[in-house]
Amino acid sequence: MKYLCLAYEEESKLNSLSKDEWDVLRRETLDYVEELRQKGSLVTAEPLQSVQSASTIRVRGGKLTITDGPFAETKETLGGFFLINARDMNEAIRVASKWPSARLGSIEVRPIEEGLKEEGRYKPI
Repeated sequence: MKYLCLAYEEESKLNSLSKDEWDVLRRETLDYVEELRQKGSLVTAEPLQSVQSASTIRVRGGKLTITDGPFAETKETLGGFFLINARDMNEAIRVASKWPSARLGSIEVRPIEEGLKEEGRYKPI
């Protein structure tokens, strides 16, 4: 089963790391990505540009509104994602818990829905 792992980070925390601290975190992350690839667990992983470069769009009543940056004011914002194959949620959580930036932010783990169900979205399990 596929799981999307969303990495939430505080840009200010990452920006305050020294060059040496950043180099260590970056190397740990790249090494973990390679380990997951070697095991066949990683489908893809990508960092996102700063939340300051984001636009949030909404269409209501046929009218488009665009908000620069994130819609919600929060310290932690979506910094990147990785898509993995895992046996179950427990294995997905174990994999996500070893992602290096989890020590500085948080990782949201969500199962991928297989297709858009006819009975609707977000029905109780």
